[in-house]
Amino acid sequence: MPLKILYLHYFKKVYMIIKHRIYNHFYAVLALLVISCGGKDMSRGTGWDINSKKGGFQYNLDFEEQETGPGLVFIEGGTFTKGQVQDDVMHDWNNSPSQQHVMSFYIDETEVTNLMYMEYLDWLETVFPQSEPRYRDVYKGALPDTLVWRDRLGYLEELTTNYLRHPAYAQYPVVGVNWIQAVQYAEWRTDRVNEFILERESYVKKGVRYDGVGPNATFSTQAYMTRPEVSYGGKIDSLDGDDTPLINSGKRGTAKKDTATVNVYAGVEKGVLLPSYRLPTEAEWEYAAIALVGDREYNNYRGKKKYPWSGEYTRSEDRKMEGDQLANFKLSKGDYGGIAGWSDDGADITIQVKSYPPNDFGVYDMAGNVSEWVADVYRPIIDDEYTDFNYFRGNVFLKNVITEDGKAKVISADELVYDTLPNGRVYLKRLPGQLDQMAIDEEETFLRGNFSESDNRNFRDGDVESTRKFGQGEAEEEMKRAESTIMYDAPNYAKVSVDEEGEIIREIDKSTKRTSLVTDEVRVYKGGSWKDRAYWLDPAQRRYLPQYIATDHIGFRLAMSRLGSKSKKKKSARHKRGR
Repeated sequence: MPLKILYLHYFKKVYMIIKHRIYNHFYAVLALLVISCGGKDMSRGTGWDINSKKGGFQYNLDFEEQETGPGLVFIEGGTFTKGQVQDDVMHDWNNSPSQQHVMSFYIDETEVTNLMYMEYLDWLETVFPQSEPRYRDVYKGALPDTLVWRDRLGYLEELTTNYLRHPAYAQYPVVGVNWIQAVQYAEWRTDRVNEFILERESYVKKGVRYDGVGPNATFSTQAYMTRPEVSYGGKIDSLDGDDTPLINSGKRGTAKKDTATVNVYAGVEKGVLLPSYRLPTEAEWEYAAIALVGDREYNNYRGKKKYPWSGEYTRSEDRKMEGDQLANFKLSKGDYGGIAGWSDDGADITIQVKSYPPNDFGVYDMAGNVSEWVADVYRPIIDDEYTDFNYFRGNVFLKNVITEDGKAKVISADELVYDTLPNGRVYLKRLPGQLDQMAIDEEETFLRGNFSESDNRNFRDGDVESTRKFGQGEAEEEMKRAESTIMYDAPNYAKVSVDEEGEIIREIDKSTKRTSLVTDEVRVYKGGSWKDRAYWLDPAQRRYLPQYIATDHIGFRLAMSRLGSKSKKKKSARHKRGR
């Protein structure tokens, strides 16, 4: 046999031996991995199958990451210096610098616009017919106060009738909304977004959000998560004459189990529904506004930022936009926009959102246009010695009210509970279909180290033990006042009530000796507005107003918590990224 053929046979034999050993080694390793770690659908704890057709534990193993909700921008969390790092011309020292860490979250790309808020009003008017007297305050309580535009010595009357509803202002930020109304809008938006997701993911039938709702049949995310069978007024599982549920009839809304058809709900373990829309905390808002990510190099920030954009000036230094204003604000006395023409900032009051470039996070109008409500209760100090992680003052911990049959109580349309604000406006505290809640008690606080009571707005500041009057034998009547009201010597809360004859009684604290307005009912608002000088454009600035007050220069945007990983992208060393 020729030598060449012998060599070929030899190498072929060696190749087959090596290939066989590699295969054996590969399958041995694979078998070990399967045994030790379990397969994709095998529990590493028990070895049982997950999502087996035979039954057992069901879980969404294909979940990758949280969906970005409508209107939101992702903000990767990190460390930053919260508070005043530049000049403090007001000399009030109410935001001294402190290093804080903020978890990743999402925030609205723009302020909530008139068009977005009008959609909310339209839904309320449709679901709760104004022809029925008992529902009129549901809609009326959500209406922005358009009279905020009036000025004793200024003619702005056309804005009181047109700013909210006229198409010319559709994409302008909504104003005249108090803090309470902003919170209720956030609750409504959460439910409408998740209601759409349920339909999109085929858990409920198509079009139910239009034709399946009414005063006694609304959708609440929290109620659905806790007691899904009560959604849409209990109609979600009702049958339409055969075995098909009226609402829970999407292809994922039911499943076959043996010979029976069972209902399937998008619970927390499915990872389908989004967390709540909410007002951002002050720390989140400031972190998103300053956008230090644009001035980052390796693990340091390159200097300080005075505004949401880079540079020390309010005009652009970019060649394409050189000289253009980067926000609308009050330039000086009587100058709300500049001289008409090129140098003008384009606005005399508010302006259409996205009229100026976004910051380095891709968020618009974090300076100028309107100031914005945030979630925090105002205090003149930030207690960074106690908390430097996701700082927030305003926690009031609640729990679901449990009925005698051991189930969470859902508010019905016949249990409408209204409240009257100190300024006399009436609003609905909770919408029908939502869960009824109460303050936590000793059952949740006993022997805990991380919290001891429901209301933590006064924790380490404003509580009785902190006040200069504690232990001095103050009059019993004085000590009945709210803790923070005593601490800061603020006025008693204004009250509006109705006597037996139906006459309205308005009570206010007429004392001329009060030294502060700080109470548990005042909320922080951030950012400069169209009425403010450039000083207030600094994201560190903070002011406050009672939560029931609305103005023509305060609007809001919403945020959402990030569940899961801190980043959307897998990190790698900078010097390796180009490889």
